[in-house]
Amino acid sequence: MAQAPVKHVRIVMAKVGLDGHDRGIKVVARALRDAGYEVIYTGLRQTPEMVVDAALQEDAQVIGLSLHSGAHMTLFPAVVEELRKRDATDIVVFGGGIVPDEDIVELKQLGVAEIFTPGTPLHDIVEWLRHRFPEGP
Repeated sequence: MAQAPVKHVRIVMAKVGLDGHDRGIKVVARALRDAGYEVIYTGLRQTPEMVVDAALQEDAQVIGLSLHSGAHMTLFPAVVEELRKRDATDIVVFGGGIVPDEDIVELKQLGVAEIFTPGTPLHDIVEWLRHRFPEGP
């Protein structure tokens, strides 16, 4: 009996807001690509609307956000809210960057699935995705 082809997990990675520090997101994007995920990096200075547009156009299952400017309590929830407005809450949002522990708890309550802070081993991010999406890559 033939198996149905596995749908690859597609991840849109984005830098929201005015933060121009993109080395970390590029390293994570490369690690996810190397692990077999389809990764679309949208670049710097994205609005929440632009990020959600890209995720919908690319048929992504995941949005990965990076922020080092301190605006995570505004911009991360804005992406989650934009997904709600567009009836796309099946898209999982995770984030990374400089986020205090107390903000991580609140961001998760607001709908961000996970936050990875600086120094998180890349393997941990890949394993989190594999656990969340056992069907791919």
